[in-house]
Parts: sequence; C-alpha cells; structure tokens
Amino acid sequence: MMWMCIAVFLLWMKSGGCTEKANTSDLMEYTAANFYEKLHSGKMMFIYFEHKVSRTISLFLVELEKSADALQDYGVLVGKVNCNKELVHAYCTEEWVLHTVFLFRGGKEFLGFDLDTVFDVNSIVSEVLFAILRDEVKYVHTDTDLLAMEKAARGKKDIVLGYVRSLGTQEHRSMMETAYVYGSKYQFILITGGPVLKHLGVNELSHSSRVWFLHCRVHSGFVIPMTCPLTLMRKPLSTLSLHSFLQLMEAPLVSEVYNDPSSVQPPQFPYQQTPQVFLFSRPTTAHLDLDTATTLAWRLRGLALLLLVHRQSPAVKTPDEYNAAYRLPEKSSEVKYLTLNDLDEVLELFTNQEREEEDEEEDEEEHSHFGHLDDEIAASVYENRGDLLDMDSITQLTSDNFHTAVAQSSLTVALFYLKWDAASMAFLSSFLDVAEGLTDSGVQMSAVDCGEWTDLCAAQPGSSRPIPFRPITAFPSVLLLRPQESAQHYRGMLGTEALHRFIMLSHPASPVLLSTQEEVTSFLQEVPHPKLAGYTPDRVLGLFETHRGAPLFTEAAKSLRGEVLTGLLTDGLAEKLAAEHSVDLPAVLVFPSWRTHAHPSALPVSNSAEELLSHINTALLHPLPELTVENLPSFLSLGKALLLLFVGEEEDEFGRRQNQVLVEEMRGVVELGGRRMEPYLACWIHLGRTPAGMSVLGSYLGSMPPLPALVLTHLPSRGEIYQYPPNMPIGAPSVLQWLQRIEDGTESAAGLLGEDSWPPAVKFYDFLKIMDMQEPNSAQQQTPEEEEEVDEKEVNMEEDVLEEATDSSSSSPTPNNNPHSEL
Repeated sequence: MMWMCIAVFLLWMKSGGCTEKANTSDLMEYTAANFYEKLHSGKMMFIYFEHKVSRTISLFLVELEKSADALQDYGVLVGKVNCNKELVHAYCTEEWVLHTVFLFRGGKEFLGFDLDTVFDVNSIVSEVLFAILRDEVKYVHTDTDLLAMEKAARGKKDIVLGYVRSLGTQEHRSMMETAYVYGSKYQFILITGGPVLKHLGVNELSHSSRVWFLHCRVHSGFVIPMTCPLTLMRKPLSTLSLHSFLQLMEAPLVSEVYNDPSSVQPPQFPYQQTPQVFLFSRPTTAHLDLDTATTLAWRLRGLALLLLVHRQSPAVKTPDEYNAAYRLPEKSSEVKYLTLNDLDEVLELFTNQEREEEDEEEDEEEHSHFGHLDDEIAASVYENRGDLLDMDSITQLTSDNFHTAVAQSSLTVALFYLKWDAASMAFLSSFLDVAEGLTDSGVQMSAVDCGEWTDLCAAQPGSSRPIPFRPITAFPSVLLLRPQESAQHYRGMLGTEALHRFIMLSHPASPVLLSTQEEVTSFLQEVPHPKLAGYTPDRVLGLFETHRGAPLFTEAAKSLRGEVLTGLLTDGLAEKLAAEHSVDLPAVLVFPSWRTHAHPSALPVSNSAEELLSHINTALLHPLPELTVENLPSFLSLGKALLLLFVGEEEDEFGRRQNQVLVEEMRGVVELGGRRMEPYLACWIHLGRTPAGMSVLGSYLGSMPPLPALVLTHLPSRGEIYQYPPNMPIGAPSVLQWLQRIEDGTESAAGLLGEDSWPPAVKFYDFLKIMDMQEPNSAQQQTPEEEEEVDEKEVNMEEDVLEEATDSSSSSPTPNNNPHSEL
C-alpha cells in the first residue's frame, strides 16, 4: 500500500500537481559557497560548470532546465555554476570539464557524464536515475546471466525485465522511473541487445521495446519451476502503462465467486481496463475445475482476470449449457456466454495466435495456400471465406434493372465490386453495415457484381441507354447516383464511419437555398443530421444579389457535396450578412470546422468554378493540420513537401503541455516563414492517436528515433528524407535555418523514399466476351486460320486492361506520384 501511495504521488507530481511551481525555473545558478554548502549536506546534485556558452552548450542548458522539475521528484538538485563569476576548485580550471556534467552524492563526486550522452530531458533523467540505481537495476547480456539472476531471485522477488534499443530514450526513462518507485519490491533488469534477446524470442532488429514480468516469488499453493514463468506486457512501454502492468501482475491469479457473472462487479481500479473471464465449477469436480482455471489463468496472465464461479450457489442463474463467459471493459456490464470445448477457444478471444496444430493438419492444403497470402486484407478475407454475408439490406443492380432502380430513388449509393478481389470483399462487409444503419432513411443502398455484369460496369458513353458514369476500372468503387444527374464518386476511406458520414452530408441540396435568418443560423450552428452528432463539418456560404449571379458557385458546390455543406443567400439577406463581415457582393464565406463561425474566410467570386473550388479548398485547409490515416491521401494530393512533426503519446499533463508547445513552435514556423513556406505543408502526427505513424517514421529513418522528431519528406522534385537534428530544440527560427540549408544543398539526407508501386491485384477482364468466343458452336465453324486469330484476340483481351478514367481527381495512384510504401 505504501508503494501504491508513492507511485500515485509521483504520477500526480508529473501531471502538474504542484501548479504553483509550473511557471518557475528549477535550474538554479549556484555560487561557490552555495555549491559547497549543498554538497556537504549530502544532497544529490546534478551540476554543470559553465565556462563558455557555445550553440551546443546553450541547447544542453535548455534541456537541463527541463530536467530540473523531473529530477526534483527523485531528490536530485539540478543547477549550474558560472565559472566566469565563481571559482570552484578542480571544476572551473580544467578545459575538459566544458563537455562534462557531474552527479554528486553523499558529499562527493559520484559520476561524470559526457554531454553527448545527456543531450535531452529523457536522456538526462534516465541516465541520472540509472546511475543512482546502478546497484539495484542489473544489466544482462547473455541468457546465462539471465538464468543466474532468476536463480538468485527465486523464492524472494519477482523480476521486471525491460528491453530498450538504446539508453537515454523515453523508454529507458520510463524503466528507470518505475524502478525508482518499485525497486525494493521487484528486481529490475535491463537489456539493450545480445544473445539474451534470442533466448527471449525477440528479433534484435525489432524497433519496439519490450517488458516481461518473471514470476519468481513463491506463490501460495504453487511450485515455481526451474525457470520463472514470464508474462509479456503487450502495451507500448511508458511510465503509466508499466505502472498499470505491475498492478495487474499483483491481481489474484484466480478469484472464486458465488454470484452470477452478470451480478459480479466489473473490475475496479487499477484493473478497470482489463477483461474478465468466467469459468464455472461444480461441487463434484471442484478440485479439477480449480486446476483448469489456474492453468488458463497463467496463459491469460496480463490479458484478462479469471474468476471461477461456483454453480452450487443459488445466486448463479446461468443455464447449464454454458461453461464460460467473458466481459470486455468497453462493454461495461455486458456479459457474453459461451460453450467451449477446450481452453484454446478462450485464448482466441484475446490473442491473435495461429491455429492449433490439429487444425493445420486437418486443413493442410488450404493452409498451404493461406501461407502465401502476404497481403493482410487478402488473408483476412480468406480466413472468413466461410462466413456468408446477408445481402438483403441492399439492392442488387443489373443491366436489366439499373435505370429503373436509379429513377425510383432520389439517392442511390452503388458499390461496384469483384467477388475475387480481396479489397472488394473486405469493404462489402462495411458497406452492408452502412446499409443497415440507413434503413428507412430514403437512401437506396445497392451493389453491382462487375464479374457478372461486365456490360454495365464497362459501359461506354453514347450507348442507346446512357450510363451516368465512366467505365469502372478500380475496385471497389462507390458512386452516388441521382435521377437525371451525373454520378458522384466517393473517394474517401473505405470504412463504415467515413462512408456513412459522406452519405449523410450528401443528403441536403448543394447548395441549400437559405431565405430567412433562422435558416442561416441553423445552417451555421446545428448538426446537419442526428446521426452526425459530435461531428462538425466545414461550411461554405455564397452571397449574391440574385440567383442569376450564382452559377459558378452552384457548380463548385456540387463538387463539394458529401464533404462540405454549402448554402446560398441572395437579395437583402445576402446584403445583411455581407455587411456583418465587411465584404462586398458577390462573395463567398468559408467556415472551416477548425475556426469559429465569427471569423470566416472571405473569398471573391472567381472567373471559373475550378478556380473558386481551388480557393475554397485552400481556405478550408488547416494552417497546421494533424495528419491521420483518413486525411493523409488528401494532403499528399496537394503535391507539397511534408514538414512533418511526430509527437508521442502524453503520459501526463506535463507531456500534453510539451506537445502543445511543439505544435505552437511549428505554427510559428508557418507564420515566420510567410511566403517561403508555400512549397511546404507543415503538419504533425500524434502517435498515440495514429499509431500507424510509428512504422512510417521507422521506415523513413531506418530505426525509431527519440521523440519528438521533425522530418522533411515527399519533396516534389526528389525523394530524399531529411531529419531535423535530434539534439537541437525545435524552434521556429532554427527550423527555418534548417530548411534553408536543405534548399542550399548543404544538409545531408537521412534516407530515401521507397520506389514501391501498387498495381491492381486483378485486371478487369470482359469474361462474357471470352466465354462467348469459347462456345463450342462458334468454334466448330472456324477454320484453323480463324481459330488462330481468335486465340490471339483472347490473349490480347486477357492482357489488356480497360482504359482508366481520365478524371484528374481519381484516387488511383499514378506512377509519377512515387508514393512511399508505408503511406
């Protein structure tokens, strides 16, 4: 309990609990007298003796000041002595001291650190704590060393084993901070590489840190084997995740309850994010049931809490047909009941382990094919190939009913897919989910199997019954169809939420004609549809003297349908709103979702709809957007170089404020750079909200660098990647100077973009024509010369791909874009 209080106190301190000191510097400048006074008091001190202040030294001092607050929590005073003002014997007279910072302990010098090893706040805190805990935290390199440590700890202490790729990183700091709090309770061991990794089954090229908990203490009722059982922490390494993990390791292995699972309280702090698994026990098999539960509990260690429910209790109401149940934390009190045949079925609920050997032998032929499916989407579809989709919620469009079906509904959403295309089948499931959510909405959800109805999917303009779209050449494709209008392509993410939102925003007219002040207020402030609660769309208003002056705006508005809400005002109402925002008619007001409605962007009406559309899109663009998986393609399509800041997930309020400061510095780069920044898109990725960014950053630089990391990539003219120096603080002037060095050609590249291309997985053949030419009757009437000619046509037909649509806004990548494989 004492250690729990200490841990909570330290976490509170790190999250900004002492607000009164938040804005003051903890980096003290000591006089010689003060230094000797603190030294003789026995306090731990981390002191730099300043001689000359170069650029490198000034950067170090900034990081040293940041570390003062963190190290204060561990009883370490941080400061400097200005040797130009004060003379401290042996430290202010030697030139080599210029590049060294010293740790004092017990009234004497304890250790000196070269500035190359303590270059930022993470390396300072981790290295200082590592030095303080050098006798408590062991370092192992070989499996023999680890086995010796296990033997020494057996029956005494459990072991916390951490692997970090390098010292001085955020992960190393998290290990040391945790070891400082829990060091007397657990034996902490650190590894950074070596043969021991192979012993633990880790690829040394892996970029991710790992933590294992080795159960070496004697547990009541259990015998510890020769090697301690280990549990892997599955969350990314951070101080908070490690703290939660250690709390979970202290949870009872098996808890026995006498209530029905539905009546058992969900896990409380600190286990509230942990699933619960229930097994049922009978009096006649109580001992065997407990053994079974214990075995499963060890396999679920770190994944779920196991509870053994005694059926003899009258409070247990679960039918006898069920022998297990589980509750997921995000489902609150909802309990799901199961009938299981073996324990492995429980594990599959929480892990992605491979199929059992028994299943592999049973389906050996099928699994040999599955092993070749290196594409994740294809593999997922293949795994679920036996699951039949319920297509009742959508209309099947064919060449015979297409025109009739489209004419009967004000809005038809059509999915064009191929049954043998993995991406098509994966998205079909999401499409059906959207269809179920739009029941009774007036939207007709439909699908076209292009493998069967090739004449519809490949129809050319100018046919007897014109089709309102170009031939489909990419799968899957989604089109929005309205009677007597050209089709509208959906080019967003192939997921349920994105498609559902696009359809909802496509419902209103584009533009909406607004005739009263109440309608204007509703347009600007209210949610466009109840199913879009919580989502704030971009809005655009056109202000014109009469309807006849708005054809260009109306054309641009149609192109924005589904993505932006557009409205049209005329006459007196337009004049009133124009006066409020000090603009002359005609004008276009742009209300981005990231800006308040009181300060829209005002645009003049352009000479063409394309030009107006370009100006609107520019006004909607955030000056410093956060990149996500969903919006990344639209930003890449701008063709600008990405000045991309990667920030980590915040562990506490201090981390959140630090990330805010970094983003503000990037905003300062945009503002200070002015027109110089036009070739660049300054943006940032939060790796906590967009974990895919970690693999992107790792592939850019070949390994995972310390965070924050600033890179310049996707230059239009070349494929180099540049990394802002990690040992320099990110500030607007220095970033602009760095960009200037890149433009001058004096900065070295850190890597190159990949040359990978992504051709279609399956070419779109006209199988009906091929089948017609293979009919026996037609073949019997052909001469050998004709047969040879037909064979040649068949080969050419199979090799040819239908001409791709020339729409410049197509989402299909072109070879010239040279997209990075990770993106």
